[in-house]
Amino acid sequence: MTSHLFRIVPVCLMTVLTQLTSPAPAQDDPLAGQRLYADVERYASFGIHRYGTEGDRLTTDWIADEMRKAGLAVEFQNFALGKQYFVDKADVTIGAEKIDALPFWWIPEDKASFTLAAPLAADDGDASGKIVALHLPYDRTAYLADTHKQAIASAAKRNPAAIILTIDNPGEDIFAYNVAQDNPPWPVPVVVVAANKRALLTQAQADGKPVTIAVTGRYGKNVAGRNVVARLDRGAADTIVVSTPMTGWFTCACERGSGIAAFLALARMIGATQPNVNVVFVATAGHEVGHGGMEIFLHAGPPPAERTLAWIHIGASVACYDFAKNADGKWITEKTLDLRRLLTSSASTAPLTDAAFKGQPFNRAITTDKAPPGELREVWGAKYQNFFGIAAGHRFFHNPADSVAVTGPEILEPVARGLAAAVATLAEKQRAALDNK
Repeated sequence: MTSHLFRIVPVCLMTVLTQLTSPAPAQDDPLAGQRLYADVERYASFGIHRYGTEGDRLTTDWIADEMRKAGLAVEFQNFALGKQYFVDKADVTIGAEKIDALPFWWIPEDKASFTLAAPLAADDGDASGKIVALHLPYDRTAYLADTHKQAIASAAKRNPAAIILTIDNPGEDIFAYNVAQDNPPWPVPVVVVAANKRALLTQAQADGKPVTIAVTGRYGKNVAGRNVVARLDRGAADTIVVSTPMTGWFTCACERGSGIAAFLALARMIGATQPNVNVVFVATAGHEVGHGGMEIFLHAGPPPAERTLAWIHIGASVACYDFAKNADGKWITEKTLDLRRLLTSSASTAPLTDAAFKGQPFNRAITTDKAPPGELREVWGAKYQNFFGIAAGHRFFHNPADSVAVTGPEILEPVARGLAAAVATLAEKQRAALDNK
């Protein structure tokens, strides 16, 4: 690849940036906040977005259709992941209160559906025939780690009938960690309840009364999934790759929806502006259960690294509001931006992102010898040298409460315009490089 492209800054570039970072008067501006938000609402309308679910299928069909409307050539990249667990219903009853629960991936296969009533065990010692209440502190991570595995393994050695887990998180709700396909099932059933139910469990433990866990679910093997791959072939020497994940634990309105809205906006913008580069868009499935879709794409003939002008990854929670509790204990927002956003780039694209996102609040990281977060780690591992991406958490990250109320038009639009400015910059640099040959 021609690395000198990142050193050429034509004078006309400032005009391009100004045009793309300022709202266009056209009602159908693909980068307009209201249009972006409508896409978030459409994404959220499909419900739970776990890999292999109906919500996953509907999302994939919708994104493919929108890409075709934008003028791109679209194909599905079909694949299968070895396993997925599908839960229909899960709850825990403590006294007169029934609370929502989520089986913690991966639940034992012979306990895909079960009902159990037993008292909570003491904090240590043998727990045979009882339920252990286990708590994990907030650690700001999204992936199941060795520390989590060790804590659950230690609790399981006490021989309980099941484990009820609470995990501290900013939203105080049920929290789920991303897992890998090769993670083995837990030795006993583990179910997660909201972090704010910890005191209720403590009281139940003191009372010694039975607690009931009821789960209905099933395992699927070799579960089918699809990536959406959309292309614009301009006959250029180099290609821009734009990627985003589609799947997640719950409705994921801001975690996934905000990035997918920006992803679709870029496709519409590029289809209309005819950039001087080839562009490949890939929306990947299987993020929460092993990054399967990204791995498949990277092993199925992606644009070669040496001919990739830049890889842009639009990851989690690109534009979300922060929330705080009011005097009544209810979550409210003043429509302020959640600042837990990370803009990661290779050293080569740092000047590009500095210009494109100027004035926007991001935590910044330049990747050299350490893998970046999320699916960008696979891109880095595949030796793509020019890349950048956005990844973040937010208050209701990996929570059931991640709804359309967590984002809004006025915070979605600046991110989309920044991404569009970066693409325009890349196209203008390629044109300048060609003109100077």
